[in-house]
Amino acid sequence: MHKVIAATLVVAGLAATAFTTVLTMTNETEFCVSCHSMTINHEEWKETVHYKNASGVRAGCADCHVPKSFFPKLQAKLIAAKDVYHEFLGDFAISDEIKNDPEKFRAYYEQHRWDMANQVWAKMKASDSATCRSCHSYDAMNFEEQGKSAAKRHPRAMEEGKTCIDCHKGIAHKEPTEPEEKASGDKKE
Repeated sequence: MHKVIAATLVVAGLAATAFTTVLTMTNETEFCVSCHSMTINHEEWKETVHYKNASGVRAGCADCHVPKSFFPKLQAKLIAAKDVYHEFLGDFAISDEIKNDPEKFRAYYEQHRWDMANQVWAKMKASDSATCRSCHSYDAMNFEEQGKSAAKRHPRAMEEGKTCIDCHKGIAHKEPTEPEEKASGDKKE
């Protein structure tokens, strides 16, 4: 009986270690950008303040896109697993012809950018920009040290209960232009 308990504990310990290792590895920016579908995002991020700034602090993919709390993190990882699965299969919603031609890939990406961005923005809005707030908080802001516009807008946003993504879309990636058919309310047939 003791051997069974000991073996169960060893297996559980190994499984927990493997699970934690996988969660940690998939939170690394290098893992995220190893996928072909993330090349445009990666290049855009490298041109932002979240990549290079005066304070030397760098926010990686998981800092913005993966919740810190365990269960929301696990949910995000499960949703992302389908993307990783399709990336490994090589059928990430596009043909090899598009995938292997940088111009065609960018055109395909731009065609879908608005919808992809809105999915991310909706998640951030629903979480009250929780991933942003793991680094930024109104309480820690010194409005006097901010630029004139930010010093004026942040206190007002705080009073109005706004969340980071309400004003800071496009802060880490190029903000897409709303397609005309979506802006006018027409449905694309």
